[in-house]
Amino acid sequence: MPDKPLLEQIRKVSPLISVGVLTADLMSLGSELKLMDTAGVKLLHVDVMDGCFCPMMTVGPAFIKALKTPLLKDIHLMIEDPLDKLESYVAAGADMITVHVESCRHIHRVLQKLREFTNTNDPDRGILRGIALNPGTPLEVITPLIDELEMFFLLAVNPGWGGQKFIPSTQQRLSRLRQMISDAKKDILVGVDGGITRDNIADVARMDVDIIVTGSAVFDGKAPLDNARFMMDAVSDAAKKA
Repeated sequence: MPDKPLLEQIRKVSPLISVGVLTADLMSLGSELKLMDTAGVKLLHVDVMDGCFCPMMTVGPAFIKALKTPLLKDIHLMIEDPLDKLESYVAAGADMITVHVESCRHIHRVLQKLREFTNTNDPDRGILRGIALNPGTPLEVITPLIDELEMFFLLAVNPGWGGQKFIPSTQQRLSRLRQMISDAKKDILVGVDGGITRDNIADVARMDVDIIVTGSAVFDGKAPLDNARFMMDAVSDAAKKA
């Protein structure tokens, strides 16, 4: 068995979309999740906001635990001082946990702590550890962390506000990030999050990313199944042409 089976699993089928669940119809969440499974979506993205790290407050471990789905739970913690809160999210069934480098003084300790946990869905699967960077955070901060994670996510918008447009400089940051990972000779997934729409999904997919987070472009209240398939096809087509 590989040292990081979940990383290998995602690497084989990337690039992927990770669909943000908070824009779904929460009164019909079970049905919405089944539509994602039917479409072939692999990752379900949950934005956890505490009202301190960013303005909005969203959901916590109880909501994540209540998500009954075969999709992998991709948890994005936009919270202050996540260290003491990690265990509750692991217990809730997180398969992937991303923390912000800006969220605490000792982010290295957070990543080390995550390494100690066992995946409650499948002990052999492992938990992927990720770091997210806000648009204004220099990429150089990742250098001392690169041995302690499996994913990097670059935010293409500032966290906590809806309706923002994809920041164009993200493309250059993604290119630099890829070069840094290559120079370090590491196998690390690269993701981008924020401002992803039907209109730009193909362009973003051509930026050499493994995971693209999208929410309202799928759960628009009209045709989530068709939207998910559209986004997945756009990513697949872009990857073939790359």
